[in-house]
Amino acid sequence: MSEKIETIGVLTSGGDAPGMNAAIRAVVRQALAKGLKVKGIKRGYAGLLNEEIIDMDAKSVSDIIQKGGTILYTARCDEFRFEEYQKKGAEICKKHGIDGLVVIGGDGSFKGAQKLSHLGINTIGVPGTIDLDIACTDYTIGFDTAVNTAMEAIDKIRDTSTSHERCSVIEVMGRSAGYIALWCGIANGAEDILLPERYDGNEEILLNHIKQTKEIGKKHHIVINAEGIGHSASLAKKIETETGMEARATILGHMQRGGSPTCTDRVHATVMGALAVDLLCQGKSDRVIAYKDGKYVDFEIDEALAMKKDIDEYQFTVSKLMSRA
Repeated sequence: MSEKIETIGVLTSGGDAPGMNAAIRAVVRQALAKGLKVKGIKRGYAGLLNEEIIDMDAKSVSDIIQKGGTILYTARCDEFRFEEYQKKGAEICKKHGIDGLVVIGGDGSFKGAQKLSHLGINTIGVPGTIDLDIACTDYTIGFDTAVNTAMEAIDKIRDTSTSHERCSVIEVMGRSAGYIALWCGIANGAEDILLPERYDGNEEILLNHIKQTKEIGKKHHIVINAEGIGHSASLAKKIETETGMEARATILGHMQRGGSPTCTDRVHATVMGALAVDLLCQGKSDRVIAYKDGKYVDFEIDEALAMKKDIDEYQFTVSKLMSRA
């Protein structure tokens, strides 16, 4: 690994998340404050392979902390799973003088960072994903904004669901993780929450619960359905057929990824971005930054990727208790 970092590259990879711009801004300004050069790599690893590399200065990141999305754009790059393209990426970094790289993204992005690290490019990963599914960290950039966006939308759906005395099946994002669904279920007072980590596919339990709440006079029913379960439209149809309660499905989709980041996301992203630069300057590589037990720490990428994460059992228990009419 390089003993002294002179030029830092920064890229965003995978799904976009509110707060990525704040992290980019922090990387650039922290690096400049240490007398380093900074290069932005557009469109993630795909942009690296295409040499979409630009010089960045303090002005490059002015007035972006409040913006959603990522000014460097992002993309998925299947090619980067193969050694041939990983070597090409490392060679391009060296060609442009990039001896330290900050990768903002999720677990797939970290695998690419790890490969570049093994090829001589010092790399640090910053967890940017709305899914909150990276096991080594208690927080991932974008989660707070996404869950608040979903919560506000579900509040509005509840209003119309109540007016029409119907059941609303609302699907939220999260890939195969149920954290957004769980938090929204608690925050929105949902009658049922379907999580990939807990749902066994037994629709009868759900249908019976809807029938029971209807019998005691409840005029609406909110079901929060995680993306990892899906089939919201067919589920709504079955609910209507089996319970006699009018049902509609709403898939919130990519609106959850957009919007101005919350204070929580801006602060975590800024500190993590600055810390990534500090770690590179300390000669560290092949690391992922995490927020754990109230502190910012770092883990080896292999160790981070090997960790498993599950839904908090007490939160899940509370969500069920709160849903009782």
